Amino acid sequence: MSARRYCTVDVFSDRLFGGNPLAVVLDAAQLSTAQMQAIAAEFNYAETSFVLPPRDPAHSAWVRIFTPRSELPFAGHPNVGTAFVLARNLAAAGAAVPDEFLFEEGAGVVPVRVLFDASASGKAGVVIGAELQAPQALTRSAPVPLEAAAACLSLPATALHSAAHAPLVASVGLPFLVAEVGTRAALAAARPDAAAHERILPDLGVDAIYAYVRDRDDAATGAAVLHARMFAPLDGIPEDPATGSATAATLALLAELDPAADAERRWRVQQGDDMGRPSVLLGLTLKRHGEQQPVRLGGRCVPVMSGTIDLAGAD
Repeated sequence: MSARRYCTVDVFSDRLFGGNPLAVVLDAAQLSTAQMQAIAAEFNYAETSFVLPPRDPAHSAWVRIFTPRSELPFAGHPNVGTAFVLARNLAAAGAAVPDEFLFEEGAGVVPVRVLFDASASGKAGVVIGAELQAPQALTRSAPVPLEAAAACLSLPATALHSAAHAPLVASVGLPFLVAEVGTRAALAAARPDAAAHERILPDLGVDAIYAYVRDRDDAATGAAVLHARMFAPLDGIPEDPATGSATAATLALLAELDPAADAERRWRVQQGDDMGRPSVLLGLTLKRHGEQQPVRLGGRCVPVMSGTIDLAGAD
């Protein structure tokens, strides 16, 4: 079969041309790794996901995720967007839509719950998005000097905060250098310094930095609010409009730093505003008897395009 179906969606957005674009390639069985990498480079989105039959029949699918330059063991918006596409396709075919998909990935099995809106257009069970559960517990590194993180953001060290935590590498499946910025204005002024990224990040085992600033809690929902940006020029992504894996790691970090032994916290993270693609990521952290549960992160999605990729004649 030389043609492969694909769909594109805007993830972590409730409107077209917001959020983070994702290409989902269906019928990906028999594609080579080189072909997947070439297709991801052709789309040139932050990530492209490929859906293959699961290796374990108890799971829903094997999902491989590629940036324009490399394969990832886990990423946030590809899981949310892939579940959304598969659920919508099942619904369109008149098939039952599961409450949850189980995706096999390099970082482990990723449970992804489908989000429905029963009130939309008066139809029961309209698929509007998805919510993932992080595949790994939080890991974090020793502190990274303020000056190093600030250099990656083209900011002075005084623009960063370290009261809650110093800059450090955090991961729940994919590692990022995470830094808290002091003000929203400083976050808006941040720019990736490619030379600093090349000098600093490889030694830390990462290729991206995630910067955030805390805002006042949402008065209506009680959710803690963050504004965030993510830069990964080493991976061909100058800036990402919505970064689920980095957001999940950051929320897990902030929940772990909370001294309470029992805590449940909802989070609203706004990203992409400074690049014209506003995104909203909704998170949940839960701690019981001092033990943190896997962080959950989700949001809405909007379908954009669908078609086929003709591989006839491709090397």
